[in-house]
Amino acid sequence: MKEFINDDRRSLNTIRYQADLVIAGGGLSGICAAITAAREGLAVILVQDRPVLGGNASSEVRLWALGATSHMGNNNRWSREGGVIDEIVVENLHRNPEGNPVLFDAVLLDKVLAEKNITLLLDTAVFQLDQNEEGSIKSVRAFCSQNATMYDLSAPLFCDASGDGILGYLSGADFRVGAEDKEEFNEPLAPDEFYGELLGHTIYFYSKDAGTPVTYVAPDFALKDITKIPRFNRIKASDTGCSFWWLEYGGRLDTVHDNQDIKKELWRVTYGIWDYIKNSGNFPEAENLTLEWVGLIPGKRESRRFEGDYMLHQSDITEQNVFKDAVSYGGWAVDLHPADGLYTDISPCSQYHSKGVYQIPWRCYYSRNIPNLFIAGRLISASHVAFGSTRVMMTCAHGAQAIGLGASLCLEKKILPRELSKDLFIRDFQKRLIRTGQYIPFLDLEDEDDLACSADIQVSSELVLNEIPGSGEFSFIDHPIGILLPLPSSELPEIRIPIHSAYSQRVSLQLRKAEKEGNYSPEIILEEQDFYVTSQTHEIAVKFEHREYKPYYGFLVLISERPFEIETSFALIPGLITLYHELNDKVAKSAVQTAPQGSGVHSFEFWLPHRRPATILPALSFSPGLSCFSGDGIKAGFERPWHEKFGWVPDPGDQHPEMNLSWKKPVAASKVILSFDTDFDHSMETVQMGHGERHIPNCVRHFILTDEMGKVIMEEKNNYQSRITIDLADKINIKSLKLKILSTWGDLPAIFRIRVVP
Repeated sequence: MKEFINDDRRSLNTIRYQADLVIAGGGLSGICAAITAAREGLAVILVQDRPVLGGNASSEVRLWALGATSHMGNNNRWSREGGVIDEIVVENLHRNPEGNPVLFDAVLLDKVLAEKNITLLLDTAVFQLDQNEEGSIKSVRAFCSQNATMYDLSAPLFCDASGDGILGYLSGADFRVGAEDKEEFNEPLAPDEFYGELLGHTIYFYSKDAGTPVTYVAPDFALKDITKIPRFNRIKASDTGCSFWWLEYGGRLDTVHDNQDIKKELWRVTYGIWDYIKNSGNFPEAENLTLEWVGLIPGKRESRRFEGDYMLHQSDITEQNVFKDAVSYGGWAVDLHPADGLYTDISPCSQYHSKGVYQIPWRCYYSRNIPNLFIAGRLISASHVAFGSTRVMMTCAHGAQAIGLGASLCLEKKILPRELSKDLFIRDFQKRLIRTGQYIPFLDLEDEDDLACSADIQVSSELVLNEIPGSGEFSFIDHPIGILLPLPSSELPEIRIPIHSAYSQRVSLQLRKAEKEGNYSPEIILEEQDFYVTSQTHEIAVKFEHREYKPYYGFLVLISERPFEIETSFALIPGLITLYHELNDKVAKSAVQTAPQGSGVHSFEFWLPHRRPATILPALSFSPGLSCFSGDGIKAGFERPWHEKFGWVPDPGDQHPEMNLSWKKPVAASKVILSFDTDFDHSMETVQMGHGERHIPNCVRHFILTDEMGKVIMEEKNNYQSRITIDLADKINIKSLKLKILSTWGDLPAIFRIRVVP
């Protein structure tokens, strides 16, 4: 037996760490900031007050992570976030297409543990900090209840990704809670007191079929009168997890300090709803269902928002304002919820989409009055209305990648976060950020240091799109359908479309485009031709006369009086999407967004793709063929489809396509970055929904990269990621590089970009 004598000298076990960057919060934002900074060589301490990583995306909460793709329910084509968060969700698709939240926990932990520069402290809560006279944070103190250890963490830079903003709050950083007046930022969508100023919490639950009848006895604390939930008729036995997002509570309370009371009320509601499903007699289909899991902590939507040098607001989103210091973007709707949540009969949310994605400036990602504090995730500098869009997790994570790189640049250049927004630094910051895979829409920076831009490009073949080959199968169409595809500025080809109609009717074929380059809302009808078809198979042939001054993405839209059928194709061609003028009820209430008068938002039609793997293309032919997929496309532009900038797609008959980059004189290179097609239109929700594929068919699977002597620089036989970064051991002199593609995951490959970094 050990005997411990009581004395006054006892103290907690204390460990002290010195790092380059300390991050509070291990949700997706903290993870992406930490990984990015660590890959830049920074020593990072990631402090998470929960036993798992992921925050609202973890198995403790089980909310699917989403961002600008918005369940593919708006017009934001190819808008899935790039960089580290893309790497994470593509990895999750590979390992966990069923959307198991426990397996997603493992994906996140694996990614963090793979970075030797990250020190991870789980179950550890920050509770105290020290500051310099000018307000900079010197160190923070955190406590882990699992090992009874105190941590003293010092660094020149700190990032608050904690959700409630513990670092910002303790340091005295300026913050806001609740909604601004309409007049402050001229925001017509700013809510009044009746609607309420805060979004509440939700606890999710899962059920499963036990195979035999299951009896449920509700706990005494469960809600007994289901009619206290005005929308109780919306409850379905088949719903589970995120389908109950509308069971929201706490918007009238202090969402930080009343958290435990909010959680207890949500548990009361959850067990009461299950009592209603099992014992009301209204759901005989629930006889064999059992309550498998109930969230232990609520998913929190809103608490504090911290002030940077700029506060994003409504018109920045709806008008898609452009910023000189843009480093990230969003695309979720302005999505506000009534503060009374589940206890009100008004609609559980109001969602207003912009016509496309919008930029977020660097000035939103640091505190305006604490010099060395970055702010990440839902804490960023945005009004309550703008927060309704920026709060979703993949948008938060994408912006946090900018923080990770920004921290590296601050230390490299010996400056504070604010100075990175200056003209002297911002262009270099953006350029280096884009090299990490960060997508910044509307910012097409020329990377003069990219050696690939000065290379002579030769390819074994290029796709000339003469046809989208028909399968012999026909698909029933009962509402307008369109195909989005790259078109040249020169004369348009003749287009032929086979259709079958059971009726004699008029069919219109329209050529449309978006008002703003980079958007995919087909609001402008450039030309229209009408055809009269009889009750048999027809091939519509059209020759549009319209010309644009440069290549662009256009829409071929078929509109008919009555249903018809089109021949479909099994081909999946990079950069082409079939769109339907229809509703996605997860994010909209109609196939047309009708803006209330004076709301400051736009009215427009939704044109939506079907989800993978049910995507199809219609059979079409072009004469002459479309040539939009040349090898030179890999030199510039975005690492995804974007108007006239696309990339290289080889000819379907080229079994092992090759691309050769050569220079007149040897160039010194330190890394090569390859960007492949993982369908950036695919939302890749992390949990619950599940996906029908582990890999995207157009992604390059097996490739070999060699130098001018034929020496293999890298061979990868099982790639499924969007990007491959090849770090050359030492800077080497090369005169040419050859990329040979040996296989994909099933269809035509696309190479969006090759970068050769000096």
